[in-house]
Amino acid sequence: MQIKYNQFKALAAISKASLLAIVKNPGSVFFSLVFPLVFVWIFGSFGSNSFSKINISFSKTSDTSNVVYTILNNLPQIKIRTYNNDSLRKADLEAGRIAAVLNISTNDSGSKHKYLINITSTNATSSELAQLKPILENIAIKINPEINNTVQIKENVYAIRAYKQIDFILPGQIGFSVLFSTLFGIAFTFYNLREQLVLKRFYASPVKKLNILIGVGLSRLFFQLLNIIVLILVGKFWLGFTLINGFTTFIEMILVSILMLMVLMGVGLIFSSVVKTDATISLLINLFALPQMLLSGTFFPITVFPKWMQVLCNIFPLTHFNTVMRKISFEGLGLLSVWQNIGVICLWGIFVYFLVYKIFKWE
Repeated sequence: MQIKYNQFKALAAISKASLLAIVKNPGSVFFSLVFPLVFVWIFGSFGSNSFSKINISFSKTSDTSNVVYTILNNLPQIKIRTYNNDSLRKADLEAGRIAAVLNISTNDSGSKHKYLINITSTNATSSELAQLKPILENIAIKINPEINNTVQIKENVYAIRAYKQIDFILPGQIGFSVLFSTLFGIAFTFYNLREQLVLKRFYASPVKKLNILIGVGLSRLFFQLLNIIVLILVGKFWLGFTLINGFTTFIEMILVSILMLMVLMGVGLIFSSVVKTDATISLLINLFALPQMLLSGTFFPITVFPKWMQVLCNIFPLTHFNTVMRKISFEGLGLLSVWQNIGVICLWGIFVYFLVYKIFKWE
């Protein structure tokens, strides 16, 4: 008697085996579940009620005891930043990190305007100022709905070098390119050289081991530097990217990029040494690079996050790389002026190459 083949059981068996294969693949789990969850968590951590708050500050002579200040301090779309140093406040104003400096005073001369708000701003934050003015104008209605001219606003907007969108975006894109290209390039290159026993043959040759690593690393370094140079030149001559000190700024950006490239090449060497299959390399790279891509000020400033998350952001080397590149290119700061950020990158380098020394494998 011929037994009829059960197609349903066959379908169920194939489906079960396929599902198990997917679940056992760490890459598929990461990109289908963990990756979206990380995005949801990070973008959900932005400041409430606004993608980006309007940053303002108050002058030392401003009256912070009146109702106008109280209302501003409680508005969710306003973030008040305090300074102990007037020069730092001015530097942040001209760099576009705060939209305006306000001076609130109470008018006791019997005028119909009980409060006077003097706004000092620059053309670098004209869009933020356009959002701030209606907010200030509506404060009068909140104080006294029957009298809408309780508050008088005066503006003092002076012209400086405009902080364009490309001045924020380009350094972040350079960091993004350096991060992923270097990690993927170095990790897969050394993994394949090891699997094909090329490194083993090199190791048995009279060539010094250090020269082997340096030779492969220099080729990757040269290739990545060409990409960085192209990005900077296109940004400068096509998109108006600011190189405040011209060629000097260009050289400083290249030097910082070389330092970051060296650190990331070490990370790539570590990944190539600890994995068993090439499929795991992509997973490790994304686990290392994804948080930095989202939390290091690559696409948006880290100030949109809560304070505790900003502490986490400042651990990553890419955060300090992006900060240094922006301060050098737009603000004209020298390398010595950003030594703290460069120091963090160097500390990462020391830690990374200590691990390379301990775990790097030739076969």
